Order: sequence, then C-alpha cells, then structure tokens
Amino acid sequence: MFRATLKSLLARKVRLLLSGLAVVLGVMFVSGAFVLTDTLGRSFDAIFADAFEGIDVNVTTKPKIAADETEGEQVAPPFPAAVLEKVDALPGVAEATGVVAGQGARLIGSNGKVVPTVGPPQLGGNWLGESDLVRLREGREPRADDEIVINAALAEAAKVSVGDRVGVLTLEPKREFTLVGVFGYSGDRDSIGGAHEVMFTTPVAQRLMLGQPGTYSSIAVRADDGVRPEALRDDVAGVLGAEYDVKTGEQASEAASAGLKEGLSFFNQILLGFAGVALLVGTFLILNTFSIIVAQRTRELALMRAIGASSRQIIGSVVLEAIAVGLLASLLGLAAGIGIGALLAYVFGQFAGGLALAGLAVPPAAVISSFAVGMLITLVAALLPALRASRIPPIAAMQDVATPDRPLTRVTVSGAVVTTVGAVLLALGLTDNAGGNTLAAILGGVLFTFVGVALLTPLISRPVVSLLGAIFAWSVPGKLGRLNSGRNPRRTAITAAALMVGIALVTGVTVVLDSAKSTIADQTTNTIDAELTISGAQTGPRQPTFDPAVIDQAAALPGVGTVVGLFNDFAEVDGERRYVNAATDLAAAGRIYHAKATSGTLATLRPDQIALSEPVARNRGKAVGDTLTIQFARGARHTYTVAAIVPEDRLPGSYVLPRESAADFTVPQPYLALVQLTDGTSIGPVQSRLEELVADSPEVSVADRAAFVEQQTGQFDQLLTMIQILLALAIVIAVLGIVNTLALSVLERTRELGLLRAIGLRRSQTMRMITVEAVVISVFGALLGVVVGSGLGAAVVRALEDEGFTKLVLPWSQMGVFLGLAALIGVIAAVVPATRAARINVLGAIAHD
Repeated sequence: MFRATLKSLLARKVRLLLSGLAVVLGVMFVSGAFVLTDTLGRSFDAIFADAFEGIDVNVTTKPKIAADETEGEQVAPPFPAAVLEKVDALPGVAEATGVVAGQGARLIGSNGKVVPTVGPPQLGGNWLGESDLVRLREGREPRADDEIVINAALAEAAKVSVGDRVGVLTLEPKREFTLVGVFGYSGDRDSIGGAHEVMFTTPVAQRLMLGQPGTYSSIAVRADDGVRPEALRDDVAGVLGAEYDVKTGEQASEAASAGLKEGLSFFNQILLGFAGVALLVGTFLILNTFSIIVAQRTRELALMRAIGASSRQIIGSVVLEAIAVGLLASLLGLAAGIGIGALLAYVFGQFAGGLALAGLAVPPAAVISSFAVGMLITLVAALLPALRASRIPPIAAMQDVATPDRPLTRVTVSGAVVTTVGAVLLALGLTDNAGGNTLAAILGGVLFTFVGVALLTPLISRPVVSLLGAIFAWSVPGKLGRLNSGRNPRRTAITAAALMVGIALVTGVTVVLDSAKSTIADQTTNTIDAELTISGAQTGPRQPTFDPAVIDQAAALPGVGTVVGLFNDFAEVDGERRYVNAATDLAAAGRIYHAKATSGTLATLRPDQIALSEPVARNRGKAVGDTLTIQFARGARHTYTVAAIVPEDRLPGSYVLPRESAADFTVPQPYLALVQLTDGTSIGPVQSRLEELVADSPEVSVADRAAFVEQQTGQFDQLLTMIQILLALAIVIAVLGIVNTLALSVLERTRELGLLRAIGLRRSQTMRMITVEAVVISVFGALLGVVVGSGLGAAVVRALEDEGFTKLVLPWSQMGVFLGLAALIGVIAAVVPATRAARINVLGAIAHD
C-alpha cells in the first residue's frame, strides 16, 4: 500500500506541489516573523550592551506615569544636582557622572527642514567627552553655549558639516548653534540604533532637554576596583530611597532592550495575523485539490478496495500524500521564511538609520511553528477528502463512475451554525462583553464568519454563477464556460471562497478607515468654527509643536477674532491613564467649538479648574464643584475642581485643563492652534502673516480647514496601503487556487474536451470557454468578498459609535475596482489551463478513460 501511495504521489507531483505552494507562503510568513524578531531582538541587546558599557550602576528616577509602547512616551522626571553629589560621595564609587538625555532634539538640515526619522529617537544630551565607545571624527567638543556636536548619522542625513550654523528645536523654540564636531562609535558605527543625537554643553542641555537648569536625567556610576556592581547598587538604592530606580549596568541594558522588544512583539503578532490569513486561504486550496484528486481517482481507489484494501488503508493513503505535501511545503516555507526574515531585518535596519544587525540565526520557535503549522493545515484540509475516499464502494471499479452532486442540506446547516457562532463572537468582542478577551473574540468571530460563509457558498453558487455567466452567454464558448462554472457548486464555492477571504478583509478595513476619515472630516467641519489651523505633520517619535508665544502674536493680528492653542499629554486621572488636553482659553475654545455648558460656565479656567465632557462626568460620577486628582509626566500631583461640563465633541478632548497645567506636560508647547477670523476677513493675507510667525518652526505649517482635514486623515491612507500590500499574499494564493482547480478540471474533463473538439470546437474557442469559467469563478469570489467585507466593516463601525464613529462609508468605487481586478485575475489564472486544454490531442482525449 505504501508503494502504491508513493507511485500515486509521484504521478501527481505537479498539482500537489501547486497546492502545497499555498502552505509554503503561509509558513514563510510564520517563520519569517520569528526570524525577524529574533534578529532585531539580539541586535537591540548588542546595542544596549554597548550603550551601558563601562557603567556599573545606573540611576534614574521612577516615571510618575507607567505607559506602554502604544499609550505614549514614558518620561522619568529629572533630579537635582544634589543627588549626583550624594552618590559621588558614597564609599565604593570611583566616579559618578551626571547624564542629560531626552527625546525631541530636532536638527534643521541644509534644506531648511527638520531631519525626519520614524522609529529611531531624536536625542539631545550633554557631551561627556570621548571614551572607548565614543570618538570625535571631526572637529572638537562643544565649549560655548551656542556650540553643539552631532553623530555622523545625523550629519549625513542633514547634509551639514563642521563650521555650519544650524537650527535645533527642543523644548524651547528654534535656536541657532555652530556645529563644532561630529562623533561616531566604536566599530566604525555612525550611530547606535540609528538614533539622531545632538550634544550640547551641560547647562544648555539641562535647560533645553529637561526644562530645569541644574538637573540630570540619570547618573552613570563606575565602581572602585574590587567592588561588585550588585553590592554598590544596593548601597546607592539604600541611600536614595524608593523614588529612584537603581540598576546595575547589565540590568539597565536588559530593561532598555526589553522595552523595544515589547514593541517588536506587537509587530510579530501582526505578521502572524497575516500568516493566519494566508494559511486560511491555503486551507481552501488544499481542500479543493485533494477533493478533485480523490474524485478523479474514484476507479483507482475502488479497485484497491476490490483487491483487499481496507477503509483505514485508503484513508492512510490520502493522509500520507498530505503528510508528504505538508512536510515538503513546511521545509520550503521555513527556508523562504529565513530569507524573508533576513531581508525584512535588513530593510528595518536601513529604515532605522543603519542599525547594526546581529548575525542571522534561526530560533527554535521558527522551526517548530513552521512544521507544526504546515503539517496541521495540510492534514486538516486533506481529512475530509480522505474520509470520502474510504467510503468508495469496490463496485465502482467495474463501471464508469461520475461524481454525483450530493445534497447540500448538511453543509448548509453547518454553515448556518458556524456563521451564527461567528456573529455572536463578533458581537461580544465589538461590544466589550467578551470578559477581557475582546481581541480573541473578534478574531474568532471573523474566522468563524469566513468559514461559515464558505460553507453556505455552495447553496448560492449555482444561481449567482449562472447570473454572472449570462454576461458571456452571447457565444458558444461563453455558454459552455457558464455551464462548466456552475456544474459543481462545491468545487466552485471552495475556489471562490479562497478569493473571498482576501477581498473581504481588504473591503472591511477600507469601510472602517473610510468611515473614520469621513467622521473626522465631518466633526472638523461641523464642530470646529476655525478658518485656519497651525499644526504639523509628524515626522518623528514626537508630535510637532511650536512656540507658545505664537498664540498671543496670532491673536494680535488684524482680522483675527479668536485664537486657541491646545496642548496634550498622557496623564493619570484618579489612578487611570488617560489623554488630557490644555487650552489657552476655555471661553475662546467654547466659541470655536460652538459649545454651551450643560453645567457650570465656559469662562477662562483658573489654574486649579478643569472642564469635562458629559460622558466622562457621567461615568465618573462628577458634577460641577467636585474634584479630580491628576498626575502628569512631570511635577507633583494636582487636584482640580470641575468648573464646567460640556456635551461630547464640543470640547477639544474629554478633559480640558488650564494653560498653566501644560508646564508639567512632557512637551510644554502647543501642538495645534485654531484661528477664527472676523467677519469679512480674507483668509489669504492672514495665512501669510501666520506663516511668518512660525517661520522658525519648519515642522509646522498654517492650513485652511480642507488642508487640515486632509492632513489629519492622510495617515489612514498609508495604513490602508500597507494592509493591502500584506493581504495581496492571500489574493496570490487565491489565484493559485483558481489555476489549480482549472488545471485539475481540465484533466478530469479530458474526454469531454476531446469530444467537443471533435464536433467542431476550435482551439481559440476552447481557450475562451476555460477563460469564461475562470472569470466567472473569480468574480463570484470577489462579489462574495465585497458583500461579506462590507457587512463586517459596517458591524465594526456600528459597534464603534460610542467611540465617536458617526459616519458609515461604503467604498463603492473601490468595490468596483475589486470586481474588475477579479475579472483580470480570472483571465490570468486561465492562461495555463486554457492553453493546456487547447492543445489536447483529439483522438487521444476521446480514447481517454
């Protein structure tokens, strides 16, 4: 039996390998994700090991607000120089160095624009001199307050050199400096981790990066000979107390690396999610392939039953073929994944400004997951065809056997049940009733919905396919292709379902993102009565800001009626982490937002007052006169009295604080200004004058309302493009499914095609017949995807109404594009099968058994 199975496998190696290619692509994503994160993780370990080289103990303050990577920047407040003196005086300390380091030092390049970076930080600090790690390559160290040195990576990106006068943006507005030196790192590295670094004299760094003269962000301690870092750490911690975070250099390196790895794990989950989509589509392809092969081998398998093979042996024969396909596909997928992982790591390294990558390695998780996933998917997909093969009666070997259509009752009932389960899971996840498993409920709901719809598809395939095929029924090849596409509803349904998954996901995401864009545009247009805005497009880890003085200067311009500046930050409100805003003038904000207080008054807030939106006040049980305690990133804890409660979307945020509170924000500068003009004032002249006011802030621009909306929604288009590129893999697999189904169908209908050729069907007509069949199947799959995706997207938007979604937008034009692309996909998929069908030897085909 084993030899017979092996010969059967070798006889069908091309078609089995074609179906196995779907598993290869899915496994490639899985293994590539693990290889990528392992390579980058080890690279970050090496980077931070270098960064903390020569440091035995590292001292920082504990952040006042603990925030993860998705919530915001975690800021450790600075401490006074007296702490440095206290540590330096401890026994066992050879040297204690005060370090100033902070995010947000943005250099203005030779083109007059801020040097962008998305990912690597823009760091500013105090120059501590050369060491084994850091060496000046050009120039000298900074000595005067208007002198800086920068790392070689930033010098190259900014196209500047020693002696140039350059502008730098920090916690303060633009300041001019003379570039007196360029430094690099050991190993001929231009940077550590691609970071852009600007180094000042210590007093300047303290003022510009920490906002407080005479303070430091950390202390680097070197121990006396013979003193263990762990013992010195304990001594320092004992002296400084619980407000300080004291670690050995090794611990500090591991902690810093772990923070970046947490962000990588999220990226890893995204890649694994797309791998899951690819494998789901691949399951449909493999299921269809084995189903067709079993149908074609009916007489062969029946003959084996007739000569003594048991049902178990028949199942074993089909399963063995699946194991062989899965094993080979997993091996190829692992190899491809290693290559893809290495390529993505290289791209990430270049994107991060030349990140020095660790050597390529294959983690055990990549190998184990590749073979586990590849084998499991193939076996699951082959199980039903194997069971079907075991039920073939021996008598089938003695007669011509057609594969009759089986009743669709069972599969229809199963599809209805699975779809219902998917709908329930989606409802639980989208309404936050999943008991803390919201993401799992949503993903499970999407999976069950897709499988359920796929099971229901045979029920609707025949009438829908017949209707779609009517478009081509004006010719004989068109009529034949239409009939062929509907002759086996199960096969057509499974083939179309593979394309449905990819199209449905793209459509669903498009519905959600377009609805979000429309909601933002609608809220901006209907809620904010401001003709001009001052803001910037984010090109680095921090949002662009500008000088607070611009607000007052803008208010003094002729034609300007009202100006409101807005600040934002992440804070802890009564023990809960929330985003908060500060406004320069709440009364002015009320005029721009057409706000009327339902309780209290919209007067200018005192330093100890706060305004709340109605939903927040209701959820927290707060009324005018009640108090809230807020801890900001910097400064002490503050208590605020509720002064006004305003309807939702009639305030710039759910929590609005007075202007004075912004002094304790991570960045005490406004990120947005709304400018309302007086009646009859022309926008153009005022906009020009405002642009002059922000001339020293090259990240910031002045825009009218339409441009501002486009700026705010542009990120959604970038996100959609990225998702479409990743989901293109699922569509590629679906194309393979159509190719495979048609190729096997051509083999199955060899005699039929020969008879058609014998009675006069020309080669070109034969090719058109196969092409029509492919186009009908692919358009049917795309139509299913558009309908299912629109439904899922609409459900998500409906569930997010409480989060501010007010508009449901169906992307009709993109749906039309998807259907057009599906027709093109059908034409492309039909090329090889149609060519093979046209080249069939007529006499040989008629004699084919």
